[in-house]
Amino acid sequence: MANTTKKGAKRLAVAKTYKIFIGGQFPRTESARYYALEDKHGAVIANICRSSRKDFRNAIVAARGAQAGWAKASAYLRGQILYRIAEMLEGRREQFVAELKLQGVAQRTAEKEVDATIDRLVYFAGWADKYQQVFSSVNPVASAHFNFSVLEPTGVVAILAPEKSGLLGLVSNIAPAIVGGNACVALASESKPLCAVSFAEVLHASDVPAGVVNILTGYRSELTGQFASHMDVNAIIYCDGDRQTDRAVQIAAADNIKRVLRRTDIDWSNDSSQHPYLVRDTQEVKTTWHPIGT
Repeated sequence: MANTTKKGAKRLAVAKTYKIFIGGQFPRTESARYYALEDKHGAVIANICRSSRKDFRNAIVAARGAQAGWAKASAYLRGQILYRIAEMLEGRREQFVAELKLQGVAQRTAEKEVDATIDRLVYFAGWADKYQQVFSSVNPVASAHFNFSVLEPTGVVAILAPEKSGLLGLVSNIAPAIVGGNACVALASESKPLCAVSFAEVLHASDVPAGVVNILTGYRSELTGQFASHMDVNAIIYCDGDRQTDRAVQIAAADNIKRVLRRTDIDWSNDSSQHPYLVRDTQEVKTTWHPIGT
């Protein structure tokens, strides 16, 4: 067959199709829909899955199946696993910087975001065996009993990640949720999704059990209602939205009395955005009475 390519003609690169991450695997969206992610010049840099409601339901099933086992893991082990994620992210630092640059982030800003993400994972890894000591208590009672309160994970957490912070904002919400024994399903930034799927590759190669973290990509307008209304979600975190979105999420979440955590207008690059109360947000208080003596 004759070669019809003109000599010197510029080759068209094959745009990578970024898959979603469910149950420790990388399936294509069941909807078979994608959207083209473009750079500032209008050139296609990747094809991104438009996750469907069924993808979300599958992710919730995976999260629910993994959550109980993850909650039983020791605090030490959960901390070590988060530290391992940080180690692996450090090893792929240049890849994440390059992906942020592809999405319009300046070189220096991209380097700072990746470094801050690594440091944030280490920060929350350090809280794994400490938050119980800070937030648990022995309560005074007027009877012959001990009364003490401890924290337990709320279960499955749905996360609508920040739109403007494709890596740091995502990790700043996932890390405190899972270090406390929850499983989660996160919807990545619509305009900056590349690092989210690459982060899923890091998770896949780390010691995080399959299903503990699930990451979807797609249009927020199509999935916000499902995140808020699904009856097997125990808490929802959303990081963007106007007053109308706030109201819609609150109403949808009320059907199963899920916890709603609004984290808008936060500068995730600021150290003030990392604190143990982010872990506390997705915990339930269990109070136990125990008699003294016989």
